[in-house]
Amino acid sequence: MGIPTVFIRLTGCPLRCVYCDTAYAFNGGKKVSVADIVAETEQYATQYVTVTGGEPLAQPACLELLTCLLDKGFIVSLETSGAIDLSSVDTRTVKVMDLKTPSSGELSKNLYDNIQSLGAKDQVKFVIGNTEDYEWSKKIASEYGLFGRCQVLFSPVMGVQNPTELADKILRDRLPVRFQIQLHKLLWDNAQGK
Repeated sequence: MGIPTVFIRLTGCPLRCVYCDTAYAFNGGKKVSVADIVAETEQYATQYVTVTGGEPLAQPACLELLTCLLDKGFIVSLETSGAIDLSSVDTRTVKVMDLKTPSSGELSKNLYDNIQSLGAKDQVKFVIGNTEDYEWSKKIASEYGLFGRCQVLFSPVMGVQNPTELADKILRDRLPVRFQIQLHKLLWDNAQGK
């Protein structure tokens, strides 16, 4: 967070989270070759790239895109719902995997086997909408040993979960998590890229 990053948003998602802020990415968009995406990414003066969605792994060429970007020397992260198998993702990729909380409406889509594909550089994100989500997230992070496996992020649902209240709970409970807020929304509201 806070480092200039190229975001590559891929269309399509098999989930319908209640709090989704990118429903515009469920469909539409245009077909672009992997080579053209990489060439455009090279036009920006940053080494950081995030491939996101929708659900990027729902696109057949996503794995090829990740590897091509990595081979060009970019530091690449993949934002994924965690509902699709991660075992084939290039190991150089920083995986940022959501575990869907109860208020998401998609709790049943969590593919917990994906945790085995995560390492120290990777992240599990819990999007917190209420107290039930918070308590559930603490329990799951502990039960699956996430605190010792990877970075754990707690992120408030913007406009639903008061960020200050969430930060206070994290501090009160002394959780070894990173508080994450959607900085782009604070800076640019809901502006979409090109």
